[in-house]
Amino acid sequence: MPRIRIATNQDTLDEELARLREFDVETLRGRWHSLFGRRAPSHLPRHLLYRLLAYRLQADRLGDLDAESKRVLERLDTVGPTGRASPLAPRPPVSLTPGTVLGREWNGQMYSVTVRADGFAWNGTTYPSLSGVARAITGTRWNGPRFFGVRDREGKAGAR
Repeated sequence: MPRIRIATNQDTLDEELARLREFDVETLRGRWHSLFGRRAPSHLPRHLLYRLLAYRLQADRLGDLDAESKRVLERLDTVGPTGRASPLAPRPPVSLTPGTVLGREWNGQMYSVTVRADGFAWNGTTYPSLSGVARAITGTRWNGPRFFGVRDREGKAGAR
């Protein structure tokens, strides 16, 4: 195994990261052991070892994440019942006051939905969710809050 050079005070962070980039997987595992005091997980490929080591070096020299950022990331470290990762930023529920009227034009026709305490009224029927109303209007599955403009599209500039 090649000798691992530990950074000195004269080394810059950039030099150390460049050196890490040149290491093979076994050398990265050795560097992991010197930083964390334990063996690297055997399933981690070279590119992930590099990224994790680079993060740790930067955090040690420049400071780690603040407590709030860590809490947000910890909350995201959950997997839903589908086996897929949870959404990046859980949105707070939108509270609509009973009596509010939501409008949406669809295929050239205007639709108005009244918010009630027990659901959403449209066309003489009360639906438990906006998605149910959107489905009744369009005949296809829609995210109700998005359909009625209550929630911005993801990725849109200025989204909530």
